[in-house]
Amino acid sequence: MRIDPVTLQIFANHAQAAADSMAFTLFRTAHSTFVKETEDFTTGLATPDGMTFASPRDLGATWFIGLDYANALKMIPDYRPGDICITNDPYSGFVCTHTPDLHMWKPIFWEGELVAFSVSHIHNTDVGGAVPASLSRQLTEVHQEGIRIPPNKLYAEGRLNQALLDVMLTNVRMPEQNYGDLQAQIAAMNTGERKVHDMVRKFGVDVFRQGVKDLLDLGERQARALLSRIPDGDYFFADYLDEDAPGGVPVRLALTLKIRGDEAILDFTGSDAQLQSSLNVPTGGAERHILLMVGYTYCLYSIDPSILLNGGITRPARCVIPEGTILNPKFPAAVGMRSMTCGRLQGLTIGAFQAAVPDLLPAGPAGSSAIMNVKTTDNRTGRLIMASIDPITGGAGGWSGGDGADGSGANSSFLKNTPVEINETEVPIKVLRYSLVPDSGGAGKHRGGLGTLLEFKVSAPNTVVTARNRDRTRFSSWGSNGGKPGATSGFWRNPGRNDVVDLGNTDVVALDPGDVILVTACGGGGWGPPWERDAKAVLFDVEQGKVSVQSADDDYGVVIRDGAIDETATAARRARLAAQAKPGIFAFNEQREAYEREWTDANYAALTEVLATLPIHWRHFIKKRIFASLEPLPAQQRRGDGSEVRRAFELAVAEFPELRQAQAAE
Repeated sequence: MRIDPVTLQIFANHAQAAADSMAFTLFRTAHSTFVKETEDFTTGLATPDGMTFASPRDLGATWFIGLDYANALKMIPDYRPGDICITNDPYSGFVCTHTPDLHMWKPIFWEGELVAFSVSHIHNTDVGGAVPASLSRQLTEVHQEGIRIPPNKLYAEGRLNQALLDVMLTNVRMPEQNYGDLQAQIAAMNTGERKVHDMVRKFGVDVFRQGVKDLLDLGERQARALLSRIPDGDYFFADYLDEDAPGGVPVRLALTLKIRGDEAILDFTGSDAQLQSSLNVPTGGAERHILLMVGYTYCLYSIDPSILLNGGITRPARCVIPEGTILNPKFPAAVGMRSMTCGRLQGLTIGAFQAAVPDLLPAGPAGSSAIMNVKTTDNRTGRLIMASIDPITGGAGGWSGGDGADGSGANSSFLKNTPVEINETEVPIKVLRYSLVPDSGGAGKHRGGLGTLLEFKVSAPNTVVTARNRDRTRFSSWGSNGGKPGATSGFWRNPGRNDVVDLGNTDVVALDPGDVILVTACGGGGWGPPWERDAKAVLFDVEQGKVSVQSADDDYGVVIRDGAIDETATAARRARLAAQAKPGIFAFNEQREAYEREWTDANYAALTEVLATLPIHWRHFIKKRIFASLEPLPAQQRRGDGSEVRRAFELAVAEFPELRQAQAAE
C-alpha cells in the first residue's frame, strides 16, 4: 500500500538530503582538482535491485540520475555488511562507461536485511593507458585506455583487498591522487549508509521500503504526465561530431523521437556505424541505458523543474539502438571519448524534443566542453604534475523565456570552472586570459550564451596538454524559431606568433617551455528573430563587450553610433532583416548547410543500409572508403538520392575479396 502523500514528501526530502550529504562529503575530502573543484562525481542511493532513487540536484555531474547498477550488482555473488565493491570496466555490466570513471557501491543492511545501496562515482584524472589523462580520440581499442577493473570487492566485510588496490595504483600516473579520491568516495558511501540508518529509525523499515518504491512510481507518473502534453508524432533530428578520427570525416547521430500518448520511443537508427576511434558509447544495447537517457531527462526537467529526479522517470521511454553502431559498439571498441559523443547526443535529444514543442525547449546548446589536462614537471620541486585545469564550456541556447547562460552550456552537467589562483598554485602554468568570447552566442530575440576562452603558458619541457572533447570547429550549435547558430570553437598553439599552429580538434599536444595554448568554446544558439530583440538589450550587450557594434548591425539590425542607438537607421535595417528571413524551426551554420547539400538524408539512409550488411569490424573502414570515393565527385554528378553511395559501396566491396570471406564467416 502506498504511503500517504505528506509522509512521502517528507521521505523524499530525507532521501534528497542524504544524497546531498554524500556529495558534500566527497568533494570536501577529494584530492584531485577535477573532483574537488570541477565536481565530476556523483553520489546517490539505490534500491537492492540497483536502481538509483536519490541523487543530488545541484552538486556533482548530473548525467547519472536514474543510473541502474543492476548488471554490475549481479556480478558480485553475495553481499555482506562492510563490503565495498568497485569497477571501472566499460564492458562489465555497462555501468561504468569509460575507464576513468570509477564506480563504487556499498550494501546497506538493517537487522540482516539488504535495504539499499550507497553508490558513487568519480572521474579520475588518469588511470594509465597510452596518453596522459588516459583519453584521446586517436585510441582504437579499450585496452589502450588504462587499467580495467571488473566488479570486485575492494573491501570484504570491512577487510581491504590490498592486492587489488596495489594493482590499481601501480598502473596510474598519479597514485596518491587516485588514492585520495578513492578514500573520499568511501567516506561518501559511509555517509550514505549512516543517513539510510537514520531514515529507517525515523520511518521504520516497512515505510522505508515502501517509500523507495513510491518515489520511483511517482517519478514515472510525473514523466508520463509530461509526455502526455507533447503531441503524438514522429520527430526527427540529426547532428554531427566534426571528425570520426583524427583528420577523419564527420560522425552523424540521428534520432527519431516517437511520442505515443504517455510514452516515448527514442530510435537512434541512422546513427553512424561503430568507429575505429574512441568516440563509441558503450550501452550494451540496454533500452534505458543512462547515457542514452540524459538528454531525455534534461528535456523533461526543462519542461517541469519540479519533477522528481530518479530512475522512475525513465520507465515511460525506451531506446532503439542497433548493434554495431556508435551507440551500441561491440568489445573491444575504444570508448574513452564517449563523453564527447554524449554531449552531442544530449543536444540531439533536445533538438528532437524541440521539433515537437519548440516553445518549451531552448535552442542548441554548445554541446562541447573541452576538458583541459596538463602533464608537466614542477621546476621548483622536480615533482610530476598531472592535473585537470578546467572544462572550457560553451554557452546555453536561448529560449522563449530569456537568453542562454554564458559559459555554462545547457548540458555541462554542473561541471564547474577552477579558479585561476588554484590552477596556478597547483600546476606550473601561467594563465594569460580567462574570459567569455564576444559574438560567440547565436543572435536571437533571446541570445545564445557565450563560450569561454582560456589562454595559458607552460614552463617545463616535455609538457603534454590533452584537450578531451575538442569539437565544434566545424558544426556549431543551431538556432531556433528564427534565431541564429552559435559560433564555432577554436584551439591554437602560440597564437599571434610566427610559429602559430591551428590545432583544430587535436586532443594531445606536446609543448616546450614558453609555448602558449589558446582554446575557445562554441556559443549557444539564439532563439527567435534577432531583429525582435529589445534594441536597448542589444546596446547593453555591446556595452558589456558581449556583442560587437558590427554584430549589432549585421545580426540584430541595431545601428549604434557614438554609443547610442540610431532609431531611424535601426528601424530601416530591422525591416530589411525581417523581409529576408527564412522560415523553419532550426537554423544551422554555413558549414553544416554545405555538408548536408552533399550528404543528404537519402544518402545517409543508403549508407546506414549498406554498412549494416557488413561484419562490424569492416564498417568504419568501408565508410571511410565511401567518403573518399565521393569527395572528388563533381556537383553535377551528385544526385543526393543514395545512388552514388550505393555505387561507391559496390566499388569498395569489390576491391576487397577478404570482405566477402568475412561475410561468409559470419
